[in-house]
Amino acid sequence: MHADSWALRAKKLGFRSRAVFKLEEILKKTNSLHSDSLVLDIGSAPGGWSELIKAMAPAASVYAIDLLPMDPVKDVFFFQEDLINIHKIPEIYSLKLRFDLVISDLAPNLSGIRAVDEEKIFDLNIETLRTASIYLNRYNGSFIIKTFQNSLLKRFRTEMEKCFHLVQTYKPAASKSKSGEIYLFGEKPL
Repeated sequence: MHADSWALRAKKLGFRSRAVFKLEEILKKTNSLHSDSLVLDIGSAPGGWSELIKAMAPAASVYAIDLLPMDPVKDVFFFQEDLINIHKIPEIYSLKLRFDLVISDLAPNLSGIRAVDEEKIFDLNIETLRTASIYLNRYNGSFIIKTFQNSLLKRFRTEMEKCFHLVQTYKPAASKSKSGEIYLFGEKPL
């Protein structure tokens, strides 16, 4: 399989995936990661985003959750659990309303049936947004989510606009041009 320049760069720098460069670009543009940030990584496997957060802000506290297993990332607290059960994880639940940044690279398993897949993506995005709204710091929290360009994207963005003072859309340079992935950024929860 041919690796693109972003994948080669990630490998050279020791990162688990090329996705780190997508997050890095958004973090730099939004200035939403600080040296002492408390970060919740939803859909964290294989761990690239958690790894990047610790590389950019070594003193940040990172809590990661995913249904899939994830190889350990130094100083990251990982929980292999379904997002709908996040409230049952005492270490995360005790930090409700305190996270400075919630990031999500979560995506559902796709069936190949467009209407079904769009609904799955939308439902998962709504669950992730709901979780971010519960766990983010009300004064200066930020949310970054990967989603996909489809017929329900506008509806999801409208839901985000009900939750944040500012919502922006990003298509990072490391995102393949033919890919339908798109990133939404929300700042300062309402």
